[in-house]
Amino acid sequence: MVSANKEMVVYCFDTLVAHYNSHDAPPPAFDEGQHPLFVTWKKVVNGGEPRLRGCIGSLEARGLINGFKDYALNSALRDRRFPPIQAKELPTLECTVSILTDYENANDYLDWEVGTHGIIIEFTDPDYNTRRSATYLPEVAAHEGWTKLEAIDSLIRKAGYNGAITESLRKRLQLTKYQSTLFTMHYSEYVAYVKQARGEAPSILGAKLRN
Repeated sequence: MVSANKEMVVYCFDTLVAHYNSHDAPPPAFDEGQHPLFVTWKKVVNGGEPRLRGCIGSLEARGLINGFKDYALNSALRDRRFPPIQAKELPTLECTVSILTDYENANDYLDWEVGTHGIIIEFTDPDYNTRRSATYLPEVAAHEGWTKLEAIDSLIRKAGYNGAITESLRKRLQLTKYQSTLFTMHYSEYVAYVKQARGEAPSILGAKLRN
């Protein structure tokens, strides 16, 4: 099984830096494969708690190289919940790559474990008769300190449902649980890696970035 690793995060940073410089990123230092994957960007200010700046990925298997390239940019620039990340924010950024594994159909909406499983819910909106779906990665519920019920109700809202959340609605959820491997790196660690591997720090438009 392929696990998330440092080289995948480096490639995501490389891809974002290359975007700001309007050139191609260096080739990745990991092997191709087909897996569901996510890229998450967070911003760390003055040593505080990292704040989400973008998170987009695919629940279906994607080629790892094109997948990380696409989602590094999409999560940084096109997550509709946030304004696009600007080049000047790079020194505050932390990147996490996730590779999703072990998909299972759950018996009911409580058949999963906080801190172990990510969850996907699918259901029919009773007010509009439309299908809705959403996911939380395995680390989300634990990080937020949620119970399983709190996570489920939050995910129902994330899916776009604005009506009353009832026990009847929860019991009609189709829930898939999964696990993941992940790797997180701060921009300063990325800079140190690039200096060691390539002999110089990354730069934007010829100007060295402070880290």
